[in-house]
Amino acid sequence: MFTIQMLRTAEIEVPCPEVYWMEGFGDWTKLQFQMSLIRGQGKTILVNTGFPEDVTGLTKAWSDFLGPRGLLNRPDVWRTQHLLAEAGVDPASVDYVIVTPIQLYATGCLHLFPNAKFCFSRRGWVEDLIAPTYPHHVPRQGCISDEHLKWLLFENNQNLLLMDDVQEILPGLTCRWVGVHHRSSLLVEVQTARGLVMMSDCAFHYANVEENRPLGIAESIIEAHAAYADIRKRADVFVPLYEPLVQERFPKGIIS
Repeated sequence: MFTIQMLRTAEIEVPCPEVYWMEGFGDWTKLQFQMSLIRGQGKTILVNTGFPEDVTGLTKAWSDFLGPRGLLNRPDVWRTQHLLAEAGVDPASVDYVIVTPIQLYATGCLHLFPNAKFCFSRRGWVEDLIAPTYPHHVPRQGCISDEHLKWLLFENNQNLLLMDDVQEILPGLTCRWVGVHHRSSLLVEVQTARGLVMMSDCAFHYANVEENRPLGIAESIIEAHAAYADIRKRADVFVPLYEPLVQERFPKGIIS
């Protein structure tokens, strides 16, 4: 069994059609980016690493795209190093880092974890970074920094784990390719005292899954319907990785 705590890394307002496909034109809603701290079996696992330490460029890019209302908010207390210190975690003790999706808000602090295995979808690694099969709305530089990419490909390639579409990391911890949002999006499945907890970026809000309202900023609506049906069928708890209500449903972000 594992324990899970969700840690907030940033928040932003976005137009509703980014979250709900073809809904809410003219309306805005909030996203709250979160990383997951998973512990059990003597191991420490992170799902995502948070934003880069310097978010100036990302903040400008998003506000240029969204307008002045789309302003990224990343308080100092939500920086990755501060969050881990508060949780009593030494970055050097992290055993696995699972990344979903391969985007700067998930890959921003890869360098903090010198001893971790870095777990990516093989399909996503190829189709988001190396050989895209169609034009993507995010350039490669928005997925992972040049420095981190070179580090993983060369100096630290012994710790790069490119996963099959379904791969067990540890007993009770499985990653499953899910798509929907990006080619690198995963469904992370964790066995806990509360039952099977699933977390993913394939849905931004609970209502995407609970009310079957497909994600707006999606690369496949068909994948969304399939993913949400699977989550409703199998998950005891589902955690959308950008849902502000996670911190309300689970005080202090503690899932189990």
